[in-house]
Amino acid sequence: MPDTSPNRSKTDPATFEVVKNSLLKAAQEMKIVLAKTAYSPVLKVAGDYSCGIFDAKGDMVAQGPDLPIHLGSMPDAVRAVIQAFGDDIHDGDVFIHNDPYFGGSHLPDVNVVGPAFYEGRLLGFGCVRAHWPDIGSATPGSYGAVTEVYGEGLRLPPVRIYDKGELDRNVEAIIRANVRTPDERWGDLSAQIASNRRASQRLSDLAAKYGGERLTEIMQEVLDYSERMMRALLAELPDGEGSFEDFCDGDGIVEQGETEDAAFTIRMKIAKRGSEIEVDFGGTAPAVPGPMNAPLSVTASGVYCSLKMIVDPDGLIPANSGTWRPIKVTAPEGSVVNAAFPSPVVYANHEMSHRVADMTFGALADVMPERVMACSQGTSAIMTFGGVDYRTGGRYVSYESVKGGFGARPNKDGINALSSGIANTMNTPIEALEMSFPLRVDCYELIPDSGGQGKYRGGLGTRRAWTVLENTARATVCMERTKSPPFGVAGGGNGSPSKATLKHPDGTERVLPSKGAFDVPAGGQVIMESPGSGGYGHPQERDEAATENDLKDGYITGKS
Repeated sequence: MPDTSPNRSKTDPATFEVVKNSLLKAAQEMKIVLAKTAYSPVLKVAGDYSCGIFDAKGDMVAQGPDLPIHLGSMPDAVRAVIQAFGDDIHDGDVFIHNDPYFGGSHLPDVNVVGPAFYEGRLLGFGCVRAHWPDIGSATPGSYGAVTEVYGEGLRLPPVRIYDKGELDRNVEAIIRANVRTPDERWGDLSAQIASNRRASQRLSDLAAKYGGERLTEIMQEVLDYSERMMRALLAELPDGEGSFEDFCDGDGIVEQGETEDAAFTIRMKIAKRGSEIEVDFGGTAPAVPGPMNAPLSVTASGVYCSLKMIVDPDGLIPANSGTWRPIKVTAPEGSVVNAAFPSPVVYANHEMSHRVADMTFGALADVMPERVMACSQGTSAIMTFGGVDYRTGGRYVSYESVKGGFGARPNKDGINALSSGIANTMNTPIEALEMSFPLRVDCYELIPDSGGQGKYRGGLGTRRAWTVLENTARATVCMERTKSPPFGVAGGGNGSPSKATLKHPDGTERVLPSKGAFDVPAGGQVIMESPGSGGYGHPQERDEAATENDLKDGYITGKS
């Protein structure tokens, strides 16, 4: 007898595949539109954004090849619009918001949401989450070590910026008045809107071909399909429980009476039973004063990313809201992994996602060692510069995420100078940076011996140095793994830790804290060393030929 259960597809296989892949291609096309029309280098060339197609309830049906860090929280961004506006959503509307306590992640990640209609029926939404290099606050780049979300920049609840195709100039004026580079920001926003319009057009095209009601039904079938696949692959893996404990270097705030930023602890327990997984963060540190507090959906994104890699290493399951239904993530309310208003959050969006993604591998290392990888660089290694550009007299803000080591795998070495799993952003080309900002990149190089030893060597970290030209710049650093080097698994060694140094024009140097703002005089140089990654397996099991090749390539020096 045919399977008529509600979770089985009612659509013939050919039509289902065509529509499923058309939705994915629409999300990928959104990415192309954004890349070709954005203004800032962090979007145009580094790719710090994600594009998705969502159903009318706010569930993500398809995501482009973007940032896994956004997997868990983008649906909340769309649901926030639905919650705020209900039935008052029309063709030609565009909504914008970035509130981390209303579906966002951190303030620089600005969500632009646009509905798609066909013959009066709401088909769903397109959403683009893009990192803006500046969203206000006291620090260029909006990465200051503050103690409340109020100090992190312009916080927008879901607001309508286009009403039936007409721009609300009042919203535009508010945005322009609160950012340091308003023309660049408006260019990026316009690119996000164009990307969403492409999504709306593609959904309308599919509805014209298959019918609006039929299309929305197939979108639900796509979600159910992903859930079935996830459950099936989970069921094939061994049941078991694992735990992991790690500590973060600090939150950027030195408490009264203390001499340095205090570390705090993250604890995780994972239980895999049948076709479901539960991840619990009980025992994790309560909220910290600085911006290392993550909304729960941000924490969940880090978990989802690693579990997708563990469960589906061949990438067979479409990444959407259905994929995450078998996974339950819980954490104490008001903790650093389940932030409560008004805790600041700007660092945690990526730093906590990195942390819990790596910890997920560590927790399952004994349960399914052939499916996990060693700790990657474990930080987005952010460096921002801002001030007045002597070439134009206008303000500038430069935002970079410096790449490090990608963790060693059960069957191969780690990768050098690459974003780790949750990030997926690209290296910012030196030429693009120097053309855009009054900075000179003095070096960008691999650091020998920075990858953890093992049967498979960890990926190497990098050293990047910038010299500020002419005017003094206000800079900000945000990085982890200065005190807790990326760990190896299955007997592998640790990767090298991160470090940042300020070198003054007179040659004096000082090591910078892992988080916080500082001034760089004209001619001053900032040097960042990003972490290497952990190794996999015992070093004595490494193939001699691989070691010889590492020596020839300069990846190791043979001194240790």
